[in-house]
Order: sequence, then structure tokens, then C-alpha cells
Amino acid sequence: MGLRPFHLAFPVHDLSAARAFWAGTIGCPEGRSSDEWIDFDFYGHQIVAHLSPQAGPASSNAVDGHDVPVPHFGIVLEMADWQALADRLIAAGTEFVIEPYVRFKGQAGEQATMFFRDPSGNAIEMKAFADLGQLFAKD
Repeated sequence: MGLRPFHLAFPVHDLSAARAFWAGTIGCPEGRSSDEWIDFDFYGHQIVAHLSPQAGPASSNAVDGHDVPVPHFGIVLEMADWQALADRLIAAGTEFVIEPYVRFKGQAGEQATMFFRDPSGNAIEMKAFADLGQLFAKD
């Protein structure tokens, strides 16, 4: 069986801001929606922004010399798609938690990564591998 799409529901403070960010800035097509939630096609996966004014901030863990926000979610892109997204986010004036860079350079698991937040403060990591075989590589 091939890789199946995942589903992730996450809290947002404002559906209009979520729509502008996820559909507009990130480029995720919108699916079904209501006054309380919006489905987005996140590179073939289903993510759902649920209106939840009580959403709280994330904590962080140290990884490769950076404070990585926890929890976070994202996707592993092709390197060219990752770079195109990084360029689009930079052009849009996105404030990065961790600027686009290559993590674990020269080590097992070397990857391009970037962290940013959506308008509700949800932490997102977008990453890519020059060699996808490094996704689960150990030292």
C-alpha cells in the first residue's frame, strides 16, 4: 500500500486569517468549510483549522543549536519545492522562528528546514532532503 494521507486538526483564533495564510501565503487549496472550521489540502494531506480562541503558545526544545517550537507540524517537500516556498515566505515578509537553513550539515539526516508560525501561533516546520533516504537515518 502506498503512503496514505494524514489528517491533522489544529486550533486557530481567526478563520479569515487562517484562510489568508494557509490558502494565500502557503498555497493550500481550500476544501470544505463551515463557520467553525476549514479543510485545506496540505500537499495531498488534510489539515483542518478549527476555531478555538483558547489555543495556547508552544514550548521549545534545543535541536542543532536552535530552539525548536513544540508542538509543530509540517511536511517533507522536494528540495526545489522547499526553496520555492522559502522564497515565497521571504517575499511575503514572513517572520521566521528559525530562518531557512541546512540542519545537520554533513551528518546523517542532513536536511533543509525552516520554522514559522501561522497567524494563530501554530508552529510549522517545512523540510526537505537532498536524499530522502536520510529521513530516518541514524549516526
